[in-house]
This record gives sequence, C-alpha cells and structure tokens, in this order.
Amino acid sequence: MRVLLSTYGSRGDVQPMAGLAVQLRALGAEVRVCAPPDKEFAKLLAGVGVELVPAAEPVRTLVTGTTPLPEGLPQRAAALVAAQYEAVAAAAEGCDAVVATGLVPAVAGAQSVAEKLGIHFVYVSYFPTMLPSPHHAPHPLPGRPFPPDMTDNRALWDLNALSYNALFGPGLNAHRVSIGRPPVDDVRNHVFTDRPWLAADPVLGPWREPSDLDVVQTGAWILPDERPLPAELMEFLDAGAPPVYVGFGSMPMRDSKGVAQVAIEAVRAQGRRAVVAQGWADLGLTDDRDDCFVIGEVNQQALFGRVAAVVHHGGAGTTTTAARAGAPQVVVPQIVDQPYWAGRVAALGIGAAHDGPTPTFESLSAALKAALTPETRARATAVAGTIRTDGATVAAKLLLDAVSRERPPVPA
Repeated sequence: MRVLLSTYGSRGDVQPMAGLAVQLRALGAEVRVCAPPDKEFAKLLAGVGVELVPAAEPVRTLVTGTTPLPEGLPQRAAALVAAQYEAVAAAAEGCDAVVATGLVPAVAGAQSVAEKLGIHFVYVSYFPTMLPSPHHAPHPLPGRPFPPDMTDNRALWDLNALSYNALFGPGLNAHRVSIGRPPVDDVRNHVFTDRPWLAADPVLGPWREPSDLDVVQTGAWILPDERPLPAELMEFLDAGAPPVYVGFGSMPMRDSKGVAQVAIEAVRAQGRRAVVAQGWADLGLTDDRDDCFVIGEVNQQALFGRVAAVVHHGGAGTTTTAARAGAPQVVVPQIVDQPYWAGRVAALGIGAAHDGPTPTFESLSAALKAALTPETRARATAVAGTIRTDGATVAAKLLLDAVSRERPPVPA
C-alpha cells in the first residue's frame, strides 16, 4: 500500500506528518511526504528515512518576509492551490490514499488530486478549534474580522464559511474547472469533509460532543526523538539548577531583540538561568553573563525534561511536548490556535496563559511566577502521565484499515 502525506506550513505542520509516516512504514506501507522545500524539513524527513516531495516555495521565506496585505490573499491562495496540486499529482500516481493538512489552499489542491484519482482522502487538523462546532468560535481569517456584537458560535461559523468562499473560492474553483472538476459552493466543508481527523491529545485538546461533524480524534502524532543533546548544552544544564526554556518556534516575533531582552530579564528576576532557542525569530543572548545559553534546533523531548519551565508561543507540538515532559508552561500566544492552547494550559493548571502576544517584563514576570510554583509543577507532573503517545499508531491503523475496506476484492 502506498500513501502520500501532504502539508504546507511550518515545522508544526510537517513534524507530525513525519510521525505518521514512520508508523505507516512500520505497518508495511510505502510513504512520501509532500511539504515545503525548507532545508530543515528535508533534514527532518531524511533523518527518519522518508522521501520529501518539495512543494511551492520555502515557507520560512513567507513567514519571515514582508507580511502580505489581506487584499492579495485570494491571488496567493490560488497560486498555492495550483502549486500543491502539481506537486501532489506528480507524487500520488499509484498511491492508495492522500492525507492532508496545513494551509487550506494547499489542502484543497491535494484533495483535488485524490478526487481525480479516485483514492481515499483524509483531512486532519492539529487543534479542535479549526473544526466547526457549536462549542467554540472559529478563528477570523485575514482581513475578515467578525462583528464585535456577534457572539453566537453557529452564526460565527456561518460567517466563517462565507469568508472561506470569498478568500479561497475563486482560485480553487478556477483551478478545479481547469482540471475538469466541478466547482464547489462551500469551500470549507468541502475541504474539511464530514469526517475529519483531529490529531490532538484528548486531555490537552478534547473534542466536545455533540457536534455537527463526525470527528475522529486519534491523539497527537508524535515523532520520537532519540538524538542526544549537544555536549555544551548538557554541561550548562549540569552546572546549576534547572533553567527556564524560552523559544517561539516558527514565529518571527518582529521585535526579536526586545523580546529576548524582556524574557531574559524576567527569568533572572525569578532567580533562574535561561536556555534561549533561536527559532525563526533568531532570538539571541543580550549580554555575556554565564547564566544564559543559546541553542538552535535540538531534541525538545529530552530538553524539556531538564527545565524548570517552558516559555513558548503555544504551538500544538510544543504544548504537547512540554506537557509530556511534565514541564510547567508559560504560553505567549501569537496567532490562530495558540490562544486556544494557552487557555488549555491555564485551565489544566499546568502553567500560565500570557495575556497577549507582546510580553513586557512585568507581564512575563507575573506569568513565570505563577508557572514556577510547586503546585503548578505537581499538576504538570500529574497531567504528564495522562498524555497519550500512540496517536500516530492509531491513525496509521485507521488509515490502512479504511483503504483496505475500500479496495475491490481480489478474484479467487
């Protein structure tokens, strides 16, 4: 059996796909991943022996470049639909299934390939609030804010569907007509399907019923990381009390120097050392004191077990990794799903949700003080034991079983 996994997004989109790919391969499937051609994604996939099919332009170029104006989004979306379709179509010949996530136009392009080839398609979200539900509101799309007096979730989701049609419909339908497929009149529901998968931990990101969708929650797709920590980092960790980790992953954090300054000062105010992850914001040290250590991309699964707390942006992967490690968290949310994860961390009592995307010394100090209490540490340790690690295995078995049921019987 052959499976193509398709995504276009940051590392938080690609790494779970790598985790699923490893489990599919363990069950005997052949797997390819169609993803942005960023060097770090190629290295990640090569490290687990999975083929990368490059699609479109490197995503880091988009994230760290000039922020595009909302009025240009339909044109960019149309280009991404076409680019992902072209890449997936070339790689999906002979495949039995396509699993897709990431930016919606890229998912739509991959879905059109599966539709045209007549093969199994699955849309997956990494967080509950991406999917329509009466229990939560949608995320507003760029340039499409919600009316401030509208609070009914169903009404907001109806407006959200109109926004999807306005932003993505023209480009998607023009492309569908060009490949001989009929246009769609409800882009969001077409792309998400009526049975999407939710690759999030049931404790951290539960799906609430009843709902309008038949959501399959598999658990988070975790890629095991066996890499040792760098020797110099180990020396720093061993030289004193557990430090506080500060890193914002794929978030550009426009005032990166100011953010680093605030974070380091806030950590020092709690009497702690700091490990600062550069990330896409290119955070760095602010002086030459020996109580801070800067790192590049390392094994977070190993590192988070050695720190006093994790200050981060609230990506699904970082939140899950810190929760598994039993590390108290301070979430400084920036975009989309990150406020949701900040709220879940606070609700579970495993850390603090920072109010807003721009930390100040006062605000980050208050959040750190709450996260570093013995009570928060004890709660984080307790919740760590409830986090599932078999999500990718569950998903791999579900996918292969579904495809096997759809295959025509072999003649006797």
